Amino acid sequence: MHLRLTDEQKMVQETIRKFVENELMPLENEVLRNEREGKPSLPKEKIEELQLKAKEAGFWGINTPAEYGGADIGHMMLAIVLMEVSKTFVPFQFGGSADNILYYGNDEQKEKYLIPTINGEKKSCFAMTEPDAGSDTRNLQTTAVRDGDEWVINGEKTFITDGNEADFVMVIAVTDKERHARNGRDGVTCFIVDREMGWRSEYIHTMGEWGPASIIFEDVRVPEENILGELHGGYDLGLEWIGFARWVVGATAVGAAERLLQMAIDYSKERKTFGKPIAERQAIQWMIADSAVEIEAAKWLVLNAAFTLDQGEDNRHLASMAKLYGSNMGNRVVDRVLQIHGGMGYTRELPIERWYREARLWRIYDGTDEIQRLIISRNLLKGHVQVGQFI
Repeated sequence: MHLRLTDEQKMVQETIRKFVENELMPLENEVLRNEREGKPSLPKEKIEELQLKAKEAGFWGINTPAEYGGADIGHMMLAIVLMEVSKTFVPFQFGGSADNILYYGNDEQKEKYLIPTINGEKKSCFAMTEPDAGSDTRNLQTTAVRDGDEWVINGEKTFITDGNEADFVMVIAVTDKERHARNGRDGVTCFIVDREMGWRSEYIHTMGEWGPASIIFEDVRVPEENILGELHGGYDLGLEWIGFARWVVGATAVGAAERLLQMAIDYSKERKTFGKPIAERQAIQWMIADSAVEIEAAKWLVLNAAFTLDQGEDNRHLASMAKLYGSNMGNRVVDRVLQIHGGMGYTRELPIERWYREARLWRIYDGTDEIQRLIISRNLLKGHVQVGQFI
């Protein structure tokens, strides 16, 4: 057991940290200004420029297998990278990657969808959530009915990240109603559907800057060859996609919380009340202490979930724990930091209120708090996981 980063891992962490500080953080005021004016956070050209700089620094396809030209740094290092990138709210993703389930495609699908996505020529999204079927996947209503050598898809998906920009969607649809009705897992299939095949997207306005989409399918015809994975095997693909996303939410919360806590520490030393810096007030000290402890606890939950995945082991239980605790920790920390800043924290002069709105989403998407608690407790009560099993 080794509880410290290796020299190589430290080097990667420091390189990413400098990139964030030098290239991303200076853009924060521009992002806030654009968002207030209803414009995109950053123009496409600027995002491409940033990705090129990252690529030149060796960060292209950071978790993409080497056979596809990626760095393949592993999930634990990916978690560390995400924690650093999340110390700013400037929207940025390293290029050269693709959704984890897209690697299950056959050779033809990889050539048509996977490779262009890795190369940045196409953009994908994943669609499982519906207006009446979020965590309750038994209630999926989107259907795909076979018609000769094609499938006809009808239904609506909602809160789809990147759904407004995607060139194609990996959509989960019911292909056998009887099998699906029996246990909620069988009888659903994942299809790769190009936008040009006929689906449309509509923008959903939220309290934060996340702008997901509703995706509508009306008699969209998809060829048999566009089934991703096995027929009626879409549920497992959906779980794998979501399972990866869950601990990523925890990593995001840790990075943001560390930045916010540092802001609170710095401000508490400068702000004076009744002749003393508020850093000398016990109420402030306790908020800082509690935040620091909770950040470290969340960090180790995230790293353990990522490490377990690197070992080829099932990390879904740990991913749920990391997501549940990390997202709630992030909400508590940003609330304390706003309170420490007082009225200034509530204004849009500082980015705290922006993070406050974003943090509230962490407890909802990719599985609500309630669903994570259900999963964790069920695993323990049914004996799928033993108390103290994960060191």
